[in-house]
Amino acid sequence: MSNIIRVVLADDHVFVRDGIKSLLENEANIEVVGEAIDGADALEVVASSNPDLLILDIRMPNLTGIEVVEKLRNENNNVKIIMLSMHESEEYVLKSIKAGADGYLLKGSSKEEFLKALHTVAAGGKYFSGDISSILISQLTNSSNSFEPKQNLGEEMMITKREKEILTLLLYGKGNKEIAEALEISKRTAEVHRFNLMKKLKVKNLMELSNKATEYSLL
Repeated sequence: MSNIIRVVLADDHVFVRDGIKSLLENEANIEVVGEAIDGADALEVVASSNPDLLILDIRMPNLTGIEVVEKLRNENNNVKIIMLSMHESEEYVLKSIKAGADGYLLKGSSKEEFLKALHTVAAGGKYFSGDISSILISQLTNSSNSFEPKQNLGEEMMITKREKEILTLLLYGKGNKEIAEALEISKRTAEVHRFNLMKKLKVKNLMELSNKATEYSLL
């Protein structure tokens, strides 16, 4: 990806698109290269403009945002995708993650959070705004505690249930303070778990952690 982040905006409300464009117009390293008025249009605009990032309304006519994500991923299109929603809904969040979205942003987010999400996702990270941590933890708690990695990590690298929770929150853009609040532990304890996890998996940063989690199917 070049230094310029090429963005497509997909929302059926023109005032929302105009508002986002206004927010981004003074950002030197961001360029809006296309707009779409519904889900079907979003697929066409992405195909023709080949953006780095798609900012996608979750509720649109002629294919919902989630259906757009599913179609793009089925086509092996790896464009980065941030879902936009008015609702902090567990159903929408989990469906977005399952479909393959890289971020979930509430429409009421501040300019600072919007830009943070955009840059985080464009750089290969994940970003989920609002009180999404509790939804992710709830999903982990309700799912099986056991998992089968694609490859044998070795006994010294097998992660615990708590480390799996830490890993999930880290990969979805949460910092130590947010992790501590979500898991009801101290910030210091969260920092220790994070250090131990990265040491155990032999990674130095979040990008390496994300790659290792994908490679070994840790989530």
